[in-house]
Amino acid sequence: MNTKLISKMVMSGALLMMAISANAGGGSGVAPVNNTLYAEECGTCHFAYQPGLLPERSWRKLMAGLDDHFDENAELDEVDRLKLENYLVTYAGDHSNYKRSKKLMRSIRNGDAPLRITMIPYLKKEHREVPKDVLKNEKIRSLSNCDVCHRTAQKGDFEERGIDIPGYGKWED
Repeated sequence: MNTKLISKMVMSGALLMMAISANAGGGSGVAPVNNTLYAEECGTCHFAYQPGLLPERSWRKLMAGLDDHFDENAELDEVDRLKLENYLVTYAGDHSNYKRSKKLMRSIRNGDAPLRITMIPYLKKEHREVPKDVLKNEKIRSLSNCDVCHRTAQKGDFEERGIDIPGYGKWED
């Protein structure tokens, strides 16, 4: 083999190892949803919130109350409920290496189990500058509709550069 080819192979291997290492350590957002059952069961009615947005105790509480899930009956057969609960608690924010998940978890008082992501102190702080009349837009209606404004939310990316608010435009902070 020639030295140029060997150098390219070594460089490619190093880049691959760096990418694997960066992914293992988490990213700047939250881990995207990677569970088909969850995406189908929960994402049919609302944005499929990433497990890293809530702590384990919140997911357990939500999954235990599916018969009255925000005034809707979202009950599942027990096998699917257990599969989903296992997925959610395994990848919950308090088990995540993603930076945004860590920030969210640090803002929640010990023992609190918020059921609404919009009630997490960090998210309330981040949305404090959003004009209240923006929520009157029928496409938005609530801060719980993350993906309406955060165009890359499904990828777990909630950075400001990806915000485009219907009826308002790109978010400039």
